[in-house]
Amino acid sequence: MSVNIHPSVDGGVKPAAPGFAGGTLLCGCADHKVEVTVKAQTAHNHVCGCSKCWKPAGALFSQVAVVSKDAVSITANGDKLKVVDPTAAIQRHACTGCGVHMIGRIENTGHPFFGLDFIHTERSPQAGWSPAEFAAFCSSIIEAGTPADQMGAIRGRLVELGLPTYDCLSPPLMDAIASHIYKSKHA
Repeated sequence: MSVNIHPSVDGGVKPAAPGFAGGTLLCGCADHKVEVTVKAQTAHNHVCGCSKCWKPAGALFSQVAVVSKDAVSITANGDKLKVVDPTAAIQRHACTGCGVHMIGRIENTGHPFFGLDFIHTERSPQAGWSPAEFAAFCSSIIEAGTPADQMGAIRGRLVELGLPTYDCLSPPLMDAIASHIYKSKHA
């Protein structure tokens, strides 16, 4: 069985370009594209199986990374953006024309990831972004319709690509969340 995870990793995970300092992200519209400018390299890039992240057609996983929200600005056609689910922790701003999620922002100042924006680096014409490092929320693709009996092959392909699989976030990110919770309770 041939397993396609996401177009950005199916051909192998490419390394970051040394000194890469950002670029632009573009929605999928033919004209009047939403443009987001990112003035920094991303971190914690990963493929995500959750049912809320935007995925390109045919992909089992999304690819998403984080960057300081101070490094992100909407530089064209921001009037086309709308929050997908105002009740979600991550406020995903999608283009109303094509549906591509351009940024995900956490507005809750008490959230462990407050101050970070979630972005899809495959929407950039520039190469050199941080590579995918792991696969998160793998079992969640079952909720989106992937048969459970395919998970062995899917996890095998992720490992073959060098992407450790988790049904949550990576251990360093889970440690960051737990540390934030501890500090907020014992401050």
